[in-house]
Amino acid sequence: ISKDRKGDYLGKTVQVVPHITNEIQDWIERVARIPVDDSGEEADVCLIEVGGTVGDIESSVFFEALRQFQFRVGDDNFCLMFVSLVPVLSEEQKTKPTQH
Repeated sequence: ISKDRKGDYLGKTVQVVPHITNEIQDWIERVARIPVDDSGEEADVCLIEVGGTVGDIESSVFFEALRQFQFRVGDDNFCLMFVSLVPVLSEEQKTKPTQH
């Protein structure tokens, strides 16, 4: 929002792709470089959790930013993992919450 108000987009329409997804990627890179202990060094690994459900429109911009991010940092520096709860009720696994 501050970039738009400063005129960084030269009056053009701010779009989800590439403007917002690039901002998300830039934020990830900035946060990943912040030292997390007294050593003052960058962490070796940065874990990012995107909450919600795959397929929810609200989180789709974050998934797209991560999809693009793998090309920015390279395959050797990126791992995308999906984790899902598979509850067991009455001795039967319920996979419906995981299906998409």
